[in-house]
Amino acid sequence: MDEKWKLHEKEYEFACVVWENEPIPSGELAKLCMERLNWKRTTTYTVLKKLCDRGILKNENAVVTANIKKEMVQRKESKRFIEKLFNDSLSSFVVSFAKERKLSEQEIKELKEWIDSYERGNEK
Repeated sequence: MDEKWKLHEKEYEFACVVWENEPIPSGELAKLCMERLNWKRTTTYTVLKKLCDRGILKNENAVVTANIKKEMVQRKESKRFIEKLFNDSLSSFVVSFAKERKLSEQEIKELKEWIDSYERGNEK
């Protein structure tokens, strides 16, 4: 995974605030981060600059937007997680997860649809 896309926990929480509210003026973002993350304005701007420097976010004319979609970060992190903890075995991950928490009927349906689509060569 491209290391610039790797977000630490607080960076991810911060990026989620942006994803949920973009485009957002940087001043409004600082207020939201104070409410949601209990961050000082300086912390918000420090993390914003860091994520802009890495190309994850963009701050133009004091309006913040994302260069990278949340789903892309989730996919990259999920892949890294499965590679690291489950020896790159998706089935091992699903089995382990399902042993800890019962899958809902909707989740089972979605997994079956994904497998069917994958077998047809139309994976999403």
